[in-house]
Amino acid sequence: MSERYSDSSLEDKLLEHRFHSELRLDANGNPAPGLPMVRGSLQVRANAAFQSEAPAPPGDEESRPVVLSTQSPVALKMGTQQLIPKSLAVASKAKTPARHQSFGAAVLSREAARRGPPLLAVPSFSLDDMDMDMDSGPGGMLRRNLRNQSYRAAMKGPGQPSSQGESVQLSPKLQALAEEPSRPARCPVKNKRTLGRKRAHKGSFKDDPQFYQEIQERGLNTSPESDDDVLDDPTSPEGTRKVDSTIVVKSYRPAQVTWSQLPEVVESGVLDTLPAEERKRQEAIFEILTSEFSYQHSLSVLVAEFLQSRELRASMTQTEHHHLFSNILDVLGASQKFFEDLEQRHKAQVLVEDISDILEVHAEQHFHPYVAYCSNEVYQQRTLQRLTSSSATFREVLREIERRPACGGLPMISFLILPMQRVTRLPLLTDTLCLKSQGHPERYQAANRALKAISKLVRRCNQGAHQMERTEQMYTLHTQLDFGKVKSLPLISASRWLLKRGEVFLVEETGLFRKLASRPTYYLFLFNDVLVVTKKKSEDSYVVQDYAQMEHLRVQKMEPSELPLLGGGNRSSSVPHPFQVTLLHNSEGRQEQFLLYSDSASDRARWIMALTYGERQGQGPTNKGDLPQVEVTKAFFAKQADELTLQQADVVLVLHQEDGWLYGERLRDGETGWFPEDFARFITSRMAVEGNVRRMERLRVETDV
Repeated sequence: MSERYSDSSLEDKLLEHRFHSELRLDANGNPAPGLPMVRGSLQVRANAAFQSEAPAPPGDEESRPVVLSTQSPVALKMGTQQLIPKSLAVASKAKTPARHQSFGAAVLSREAARRGPPLLAVPSFSLDDMDMDMDSGPGGMLRRNLRNQSYRAAMKGPGQPSSQGESVQLSPKLQALAEEPSRPARCPVKNKRTLGRKRAHKGSFKDDPQFYQEIQERGLNTSPESDDDVLDDPTSPEGTRKVDSTIVVKSYRPAQVTWSQLPEVVESGVLDTLPAEERKRQEAIFEILTSEFSYQHSLSVLVAEFLQSRELRASMTQTEHHHLFSNILDVLGASQKFFEDLEQRHKAQVLVEDISDILEVHAEQHFHPYVAYCSNEVYQQRTLQRLTSSSATFREVLREIERRPACGGLPMISFLILPMQRVTRLPLLTDTLCLKSQGHPERYQAANRALKAISKLVRRCNQGAHQMERTEQMYTLHTQLDFGKVKSLPLISASRWLLKRGEVFLVEETGLFRKLASRPTYYLFLFNDVLVVTKKKSEDSYVVQDYAQMEHLRVQKMEPSELPLLGGGNRSSSVPHPFQVTLLHNSEGRQEQFLLYSDSASDRARWIMALTYGERQGQGPTNKGDLPQVEVTKAFFAKQADELTLQQADVVLVLHQEDGWLYGERLRDGETGWFPEDFARFITSRMAVEGNVRRMERLRVETDV
């Protein structure tokens, strides 16, 4: 715990764990003078100073009492502090235990060099192995990484604060060791991230597959900070970052291995001479490879655990099963072929020449299953919603499958949307490869051709999804709308789609006064070219009252104080959020006016935004660099026609903000819609905002997305 450095000196801890079972032997195999036998408990040695370096008396060890682990200060404090799993304690920067072993190793190697004869071989040692307890600070507040701080204090020498604000006093021997010059800055065998070292022992990043839902590709963000993070030198002063002692408990997200951490790359020595820009390009190439493997792994879980589950298949019809999983086997096959080609290129060359040709060929010839899968999205989402709400058997079977360890605690919906996520992220990853290849004209042209091919694929996927959704939507509404005495309007059209639908309240005329409707009066269907005013008969039946073309609509936001007196003579706030809709030319060719109101400010804002859709289409381009941006922190699935489905890490340009909702434009493809404010966070860096705008405008010009 936090008192351990006041109980004993740092020298005692190091010598106990490093030398407690080691003896320096002479030529006859007997203990030689000059090296103490360090045995017994840390508690006993804490009460006696280090007097000399003479060998301990033979019987002295037996006279010293032994403190069992169950009687140690750590064990005695159990129950007085709240402990949490160490894997859930993370700081703003990934912990870097790879550096921690350097001090113990340096002490051992330097001590051996000074003394001459070799020491007995021992296993590799790390300060992390000293203890696995969580440290506590003032007031019982948990802190982490005190071992990291002790490492830095030891490397800097005496005079650094200890756990209680005192100086750590080292003996002359260790003082001299700490002051000796350190090793050269670049040391290939010591990587910044422990994960890289562990994976190097395993021999392949495929030994520890991650879920695609749990990674975030650095290629989605091309800010300088992301490049610096990859290229940080773990042993240079600039690469040493201050460790935040605050514990943050959140969902576990595994670290990602980088190209420069691979054992074959480290052993080849190319990092010593490789230019920074080329190293960034190799990292971009390798990220496409590793993220494809994670994506393929998650698709395999979807197939093995959900698609092939007999219990789940038995809980639905064959048609529902097809709508739910579509052609996911074809998508998985395309991913496997793509990864095999990438891996073959990676194995053939430590320094990969290029992968743009592979990206272009697969986008043009092998990724067509993505178009069919994305086109089926509307049926997939609707089928899943219907089964979840109406079938108890389906819910129970699905819950049981999601609890399996193979699923990693992730819901099925997170697996079903993977193809849409992957296909929309590939253009950004390829664009990163373009940016890192600008210094080489031939490679840049190849990467640009691959970017165009993938962007065309994404456009086909979006068009297929929109066309299928709109056609199915219009056909359904055609059967639900009853025009009655109103002149019929042919709804089904390839150029028509729904912008918003919903109930509104009417402020009714009652002589000299007006009164508020106590329940929804009208149900509006707003399409991109026409507004249809109906009254709701049932959940799937609506009687049309009137309609008007979009160019004949006028909408005006109003405040309660602007309205005439309400019934009872009170001009007050009883009208929550009114707005007025005027049909300049209705179904009968005359003007008609509706004074409506909504339950919330956000709903009124959404209606006004939808009703002015036609006016905004004729406006010129806005200077997007002056508008705020947000980054999506968790996925949001649209439930209404005017909402915007978002993936994690999407960047959205904020056009309007109202009552906890944001209306924005998704920068990667220009789609607009509403989404909750708490699903995103505002980007405060001006440099990042301008970089996002430049990147998206370039993508839309070069790829016609």
